[in-house]
Amino acid sequence: MLTTGIDMCEVWRIREARERFGQRFLDRVYTSEEQRTSRGRDPELAARFASKEAVMKALGTGARGVGWKDIEILPMRGGKPEVRLHGRAKAVAERIGLTDLTVSQTHSIEYALSIVVGTAEYPSPYHAP
Repeated sequence: MLTTGIDMCEVWRIREARERFGQRFLDRVYTSEEQRTSRGRDPELAARFASKEAVMKALGTGARGVGWKDIEILPMRGGKPEVRLHGRAKAVAERIGLTDLTVSQTHSIEYALSIVVGTAEYPSPYHAP
């Protein structure tokens, strides 16, 4: 079965969170590798935030089902984003038989958008029947 997630994030929200909470915000939401590869650029951080939320939707858990750092969005060679699952996100993916997860993201100065498509063997137990 196909599983999908989509999310949009306003870049100013990430900028505001960084200004208000500083490194504490970054460390709560992003892995050290995500922070390093985004080089502190708010549009890239917003795109990764949107991708994390889109993955949560594809898993069927929403934001409360897995931790922010359980989902890692990193650039592969050529810049295409790659999803790496850890902890609870990985456990949910295994439970639903998720065999593939592809992400596409884009951003402008104002907005970031991400869509995730995956193939799962079973429906998520977190979705209502």
